[in-house]
Amino acid sequence: MEKLKFGLIGCGRIAQRHAQWAAQFGELVAVCDIIPDRAEKLAQQYSSKAYSKLEDMLESEKSIDVISICTPNGLHAAHSIKALKSGFHVLCEKPMAIQVHDCVEMIKTAETANKRLFIVKQNRYNPPVEALKKAIDEGKLGQILSIQLNCYWNRGPAYFQDDWKGTRKLDGGTLYTQFSHFIDLLYWMIGDIKNVKSYINNRIHQDTVEFEDEGVAIVEFYNGVIGTINFSINAFKKNMEGSLTVFGEKGTVKVGGQYLNELEYQEIENYRIEGLPEGNPPNNYGNYVGSMSNHDKVYQNVRDVLLNGGVIGTVGIEGLKTVEIIDKIYRAAQNG
Repeated sequence: MEKLKFGLIGCGRIAQRHAQWAAQFGELVAVCDIIPDRAEKLAQQYSSKAYSKLEDMLESEKSIDVISICTPNGLHAAHSIKALKSGFHVLCEKPMAIQVHDCVEMIKTAETANKRLFIVKQNRYNPPVEALKKAIDEGKLGQILSIQLNCYWNRGPAYFQDDWKGTRKLDGGTLYTQFSHFIDLLYWMIGDIKNVKSYINNRIHQDTVEFEDEGVAIVEFYNGVIGTINFSINAFKKNMEGSLTVFGEKGTVKVGGQYLNELEYQEIENYRIEGLPEGNPPNNYGNYVGSMSNHDKVYQNVRDVLLNGGVIGTVGIEGLKTVEIIDKIYRAAQNG
């Protein structure tokens, strides 16, 4: 089978997952980081070439098919656009960007360059999440009435030791870095959000975070569904819960656990979700734990799309919609 060749920009924590699966589903040709030692270390693991300047890698490594963007949130747009303009397909980590207009420019650039823009949304591949989406799409729950999304994690001082995390310019906010995967599922399952009322606070992270550490939002979707979003990084000591409850006229389902990885409750008319596979473990970064480790599914989709004519898992417009919804929540809090 033909192999895809990957390049990787940003060699921090999440890059380890990308490098692993890029090498398994293709070949990791080159990596780039502004900290040369970090790039060299990752390159040695995969017999790749290391660069400290993005422009040098994009100019020198023309055999690469896909550039994976693993840099800080606030740099996703600039790095994606450079890679697309240089003739590469792009796989961009979440969030797609932290400004709505940057997402639009990324999509426009991909279209102009006739290149694919993939956005990482790995929680879509959690077995209970996939099962709930299927049940909704097949009408098993009937008309959807309301939803509740709860995101209760722990992010202590050690997490924010990286110089970009916690900053408004490069991090963007708790909903961008911690919970954009969860917001994505609202759009994917229920639809676009029309109206928002929200409140946010920074209660105990004033010394490490330039934005909120907790918040609550009441949302109204264009299709009439209403819902609540509760989020916090103040759960004591460890991550507590990541859950989505959907209320339909013919059924109620709660997908929960810490990472939307458990089917906690179901009561559906003449239907039952059964036989779910166990799923992957969450990403463990030592001093904190992230979302489910489904990057293998993401890279498999990239390969299937580019080599086998498969259907893209997450298109640019879906990445844009996640950012739009988060932007609406933050703007509503400021206006309130």
